[in-house]
Amino acid sequence: MSKVLFVHAKGGPPLGYALSRVAARSTVHLLALSALPPTAAEAAERLCASVLVPSGPDRHDLVSLIAAHARAVDADAVVTFSEYAVVAVAEACEELGLAGAGSSCVLARDKRLMRRAWDERGISQPRCRPVASEQDLTDATGALTFPLLLKAAWSAGSTAHQIIRSAPQARAAWERARQVMAESALLGYAELHVADAGADFLVEEIVQGSPGEWFGQPGWGDYVSVEGVVVDGDFRPVCLSGRMPTVDPFTERAGITPASLPRDAQERVVALARAAVDALGLENCGTHTEIKLGADGRMWVIETAARFGGAMTVPQIEEVFGLDLIGMLVDHLLGRPVSWPERARTPDEAHGASGSLVVLAVDGAGDAWPDRRLWDFPTVDKAVAVSPGSRLSVVAESSVADGTPVPVYDPAAGANTMAALCLLSAADPETVIRDFRTLVDALPQILPPAGSPA
Repeated sequence: MSKVLFVHAKGGPPLGYALSRVAARSTVHLLALSALPPTAAEAAERLCASVLVPSGPDRHDLVSLIAAHARAVDADAVVTFSEYAVVAVAEACEELGLAGAGSSCVLARDKRLMRRAWDERGISQPRCRPVASEQDLTDATGALTFPLLLKAAWSAGSTAHQIIRSAPQARAAWERARQVMAESALLGYAELHVADAGADFLVEEIVQGSPGEWFGQPGWGDYVSVEGVVVDGDFRPVCLSGRMPTVDPFTERAGITPASLPRDAQERVVALARAAVDALGLENCGTHTEIKLGADGRMWVIETAARFGGAMTVPQIEEVFGLDLIGMLVDHLLGRPVSWPERARTPDEAHGASGSLVVLAVDGAGDAWPDRRLWDFPTVDKAVAVSPGSRLSVVAESSVADGTPVPVYDPAAGANTMAALCLLSAADPETVIRDFRTLVDALPQILPPAGSPA
């Protein structure tokens, strides 16, 4: 049987889910660069032929570590679904002569290089400047139009985002962004291969979205993501995922599959995503491309990743469209024939809808809860009335234990202050949005007060 080395790090789809899909296609060996979630430890022991947790000096040269372990287990393919490990895995695959994202993978990781590649192709994107110092940021505020968004070049999950509305705010934004990146690194949410990546930033103009001109119903956010894959250099779009409006500054609250865009609008979005992905020269990997939707049909590419969408994006696609993207990619990397979609699937082809909600201590308007609460899913499941036919569950691997205080929401830390991830299956995307609104409104009233038993 073929052998696959699975490189695990923070982020990506739940580890237990991903492992089960890889193990169904091959013998799987796990290289854990981040601690295994307690809820996934049993799955790892059951599904993996071996589990290696490196420490100390072994972590210094990550590419050599991955390549050496791949050779030791005689791996036929190496995979990762973490943003923080994609570059190292791509370089290890190059060294091993195995199919992977390719030598230009860094263009889909370092937002500064990504934006430069798009600028050279004339691809629509917000105006931006790379930033490596406070002086760089000050200079950029004089060249760009406010409001501006300062973001870390190697971050994920809206970590360290800072909105700058006037030049005097630049210094505080710079100090806070750097502080958050240092704190995130301690939590394991940081680039694993590039030294001092937390010091690299980008500042961009904030373009105005207009979701009402794109969607036929209210409740949608102003950007979508095109989920896809690159197969031997050829981009294959799979479907579009939508969002509810973000929490200030730009923290994702909910992702919904599929996005309810009309077919002609979806085709335009996919065409822009194809141009953006093609410009990066990727070879064999999943892709996740975010596109902002503006007035009068305008669009801007925000970013592309050389991996599948994180959180529950991939499980949602499997539920709604019946496509096991992880298993399909593993088959392709192992040289097996795969029937990839010829075009992006549309909402008309979906079987219901699926969405995932990040539980943050903010209400529907984005304002902080008035008091601290304990996370307790049994209470939520019992007290929140979702629509008939909808099914609500919790993703244990991505959630704190019941009885744990819900973290105070920190706009700069983004998803780092989430308490839980809930999954909803429903008849259609609009029902997902309606049920999530009900859930968001109910949480600060129904969850037990902090200091009381859950």
